[in-house]
Amino acid sequence: MTFFDEFRKKSNHEKLDLTNLVINMSMTPLTNEDYLKRVQFEDELKVINAAIKAKGYTFENLAKDLGTNKVWLTSALLGQQWVPEEYCEKLATLLDIKKEETIFLSNHPYKGNTDPILYRLHEVLDTYGPALKELIHEKGGNGIMSAIDFTIDMDIIPDENGDRVVITWNGKLLKYSNQGNYPW
Repeated sequence: MTFFDEFRKKSNHEKLDLTNLVINMSMTPLTNEDYLKRVQFEDELKVINAAIKAKGYTFENLAKDLGTNKVWLTSALLGQQWVPEEYCEKLATLLDIKKEETIFLSNHPYKGNTDPILYRLHEVLDTYGPALKELIHEKGGNGIMSAIDFTIDMDIIPDENGDRVVITWNGKLLKYSNQGNYPW
């Protein structure tokens, strides 16, 4: 039984065993549905996806009309991003559905990975992450890349040996503070 199954059975007044949650989250693989979708909003996600299809939208075209990044919007519509209320309203207008059917996107989601593509992205970071970390320090000094002041984009480009996926990350270099009694 996953945490989400347990959660569905509990009333608002019953206490959940969060120790079990940690064990389940780290030891038990969850399904893509449990991990990638906000289970309590499954019906609303179906309404949005049906409206996207009915209007003939692609994620890319919808993002353009909404005035957002296509990767971010697709992630949001999979339950992986917080969406400001004004964008929920604009999305409802574009899809000709009720605002109440999009407002759930303004809740802050739990995020994660079980999908093969997501696994490959983790694999890339596991393989190249330490090298990227060293190069960031070598070129940028004592700091980290922001994931808040951050943009991401993705495209597929043709190649004679097979199409290529191009992912661009652009995060602000955040220097560690030198305030206080530190040696840097």
